[in-house]
Amino acid sequence: MALPLSTDSRWIVDENGQRVKLACVNWVSHLEVMVAEGLSKQPLDGIAKRILSMGFNCVRLTWPVFLVTNDTLGSLTVRQSLQSHGLLESISGIQANNPSIIDLSLLDVYQAVVSGLGNNNVMVILDNHISKPGWCCSNFDGNGFFGDQYFDPDLWITGLTRMASMFNGVPNVVGLSLRNELRGPKQNVNDWYRYMQKGAEAVHSANPDVMVILSGLNYDKDLSFLRNRPMNLTFSGKIVFEVHWYGFTDGEAWKNGNSNQVCGRVVDNMMRVSGFLLDQGWPLFVSEFGVDQRGTNVNDNRYLGCFLSVAAELDLDWALWTLVGSYYLRQGVIGMNEYYGVMNWNWCEARNSTFLQQISVLQSPFQGPGLSEANPHKVIFHPSTGLCVLRKSMFEPLRLGRCTESEAWNYTPQKILSVKGTYFCLQTDDLAKPAKLGIICTDSNSKWETISDSKMHFSSTAANGITVCLDVDSNNTIVTNTCKCLSRDNACDPESQWFKLVNSTRSSTLTKPLSQMNSILNFPAKDFHGSF
Repeated sequence: MALPLSTDSRWIVDENGQRVKLACVNWVSHLEVMVAEGLSKQPLDGIAKRILSMGFNCVRLTWPVFLVTNDTLGSLTVRQSLQSHGLLESISGIQANNPSIIDLSLLDVYQAVVSGLGNNNVMVILDNHISKPGWCCSNFDGNGFFGDQYFDPDLWITGLTRMASMFNGVPNVVGLSLRNELRGPKQNVNDWYRYMQKGAEAVHSANPDVMVILSGLNYDKDLSFLRNRPMNLTFSGKIVFEVHWYGFTDGEAWKNGNSNQVCGRVVDNMMRVSGFLLDQGWPLFVSEFGVDQRGTNVNDNRYLGCFLSVAAELDLDWALWTLVGSYYLRQGVIGMNEYYGVMNWNWCEARNSTFLQQISVLQSPFQGPGLSEANPHKVIFHPSTGLCVLRKSMFEPLRLGRCTESEAWNYTPQKILSVKGTYFCLQTDDLAKPAKLGIICTDSNSKWETISDSKMHFSSTAANGITVCLDVDSNNTIVTNTCKCLSRDNACDPESQWFKLVNSTRSSTLTKPLSQMNSILNFPAKDFHGSF
């Protein structure tokens, strides 16, 4: 891609106007040690290559203000910083895995990490996570809002200016986010405009190439105030808004409620407080989302399917929390295991390869400027697997498979799902039978309504009058079954029946035997009963 990046309405684009989708992972460098986590476990270059091999194109690299405004801290060496916290094992680990950085200053090491990522063509967003180094966040940690104990607005602007200047001319630094998760009793809209506008102008003045990324209030959940009061800035084409969305953002609602109803309610709220910015022509970057990678957290598991459906439907830019498998020191615990981390404790391998498969479809854009490989169409995305509905051949049942090989579907006002460029439409046969393709598309078994609050159940009426929903069996074959978990039932898991129609202009990598389809149409319909 041709850097630097800028914005074109709601999209992020390169120098040539081509869509660039941010598919980032968060790498923590803001804790007390102020060194990017994991460098005691693996070489920097190996971590950068692993990030790329997992499908991410970008890192949101966190930093504390004091790193660049407190010369005593910033000039500490890695060895001194680790020694001051009694982390002798981490010193040995860095000497073994990254010997060249052990006696560099903390500021030099931050630059070395950015450079190591750049050498592997990984973009970087510099994220001002906090002022005083340490774990984030609480309402009363003194880092939450302008005027808090450690959050002096003038010092913050000095820090932003220094960081933006330091990376001016470093091509893989594509964005700078002004502040993570504004929060606490002091937060208010007027101060938000006052200081965020100052911060944005300071960054742009020091480094006109980078995108300036702005977070909202209430732990970066709320940007609703922007609906009727736009920002007043001297520059354009560089502003991106960011939002955070986790399962725990809504407490234990996912675990305690019906997944369809919770998904419907949470998505409506998200669109009201942040998603509306897309319609106003601003990019919206979900700079933090994530789940417990062990797969045992019911609240997270139920949230994830809903989140992925929205991220696909809106084709959002995003950053997963987190890369980190373990920390040097977090909240007083040495070597703490990070169960939200995609790396395992010793940073050797992925903690959960199934999860990486699930998000892989979101690592490429579905649409956007310059991405017109195919005419606009829809793919049928299955969030709980990260796969899409495919037709391998005319005579095999429809199955889930890689979304890059998906059919181009059309969804008509008459609620018919047809394969674009053919006469074929999706039909239900009977309960617990594979869904099929047919050419008589006027009967009730060819009409598919989206039902339930999540709008992800596709329902049709079989020839015998039974209402069925699209589903997936244990072999990933597309079948129709009794609609499940539509409302009330809190213990029920609807996810096998969750499908999302996603707009795409991406071409399929699989050459389909269309001639086979069209030749079949030469036979009289009565010979094959209109379906396959």
